[in-house]
Amino acid sequence: MGKLAGKVAIITGASRGIGRTVALTLARAGADIVIAAKSETEAPNLPGTIHSVAKEVEALGRRALPVKVDVRDDAAIAEMVAQTMKKFGRIDILVNNAGALWWQPVLGTPMKRYDLINGINSRAAFSCTQAVLPHMIAGGFGHILVYSPPIDLSALPGKVAYCISKFGMTMLAHGLAGEMVGKPISINALWPVTAIESFATINFQLGDPTIWRKAEILADATQSIVETEPGKLTGQALLDEDYLRSTGVTEFVKYRCDPNSEPPRLFAKDLPQAGLVPAKL
Repeated sequence: MGKLAGKVAIITGASRGIGRTVALTLARAGADIVIAAKSETEAPNLPGTIHSVAKEVEALGRRALPVKVDVRDDAAIAEMVAQTMKKFGRIDILVNNAGALWWQPVLGTPMKRYDLINGINSRAAFSCTQAVLPHMIAGGFGHILVYSPPIDLSALPGKVAYCISKFGMTMLAHGLAGEMVGKPISINALWPVTAIESFATINFQLGDPTIWRKAEILADATQSIVETEPGKLTGQALLDEDYLRSTGVTEFVKYRCDPNSEPPRLFAKDLPQAGLVPAKL
């Protein structure tokens, strides 16, 4: 059944893209999955719903719980946790994947957009983490991941609001790890070193397959992290390739979107400018 047999993982933004890939990867490792996202119906450029991913998880032999959640709504998050505890009786893993993009300078950032990205990114990660934490402590096992980058001040110009929202998630990982010292709870930040193929990169033409890697690299890194003993690896801002190399992985060609092109390492400061992209990462 895999190392995660008997564990329960909540994944936000799991109706498509990176979140879906992570959900299926953890299911193959034995975990039961809570698919937490807003999408109950498909859109032409955004296929996939919480229900379609739930069926995929169940086809892998694992239990699934699709829950419609707006991660900006604390009551919806509380209901997600309540439903998870009612169905599974435990919460072992939380992956804060839901996210929104806005790569514009300060003068090009209306406050409603600032509130949107911070609500979906840093605030939602904080709220979801706060909601699951008591159950993890009571259960004696917890892995929390936020998908956010190491704090790099050179990335700020042109993306100040976005970086505030993402660096806030990373600060959550650093800070909560200190609060959980001595407890079997881990929290880490994880970020790709290359652009990742997703509906955001595709629909808004953020590069092309020659510079993208498949979402599986983030999913494999996620699986490896949450399979470690809680409390052993915590409070880190990890990069997917570098972390996987530290575990002995040496083959990365399989993650290329273009088999003939090795994507360059990119960080937030290197990514192209874009307009409004209120999409899941």
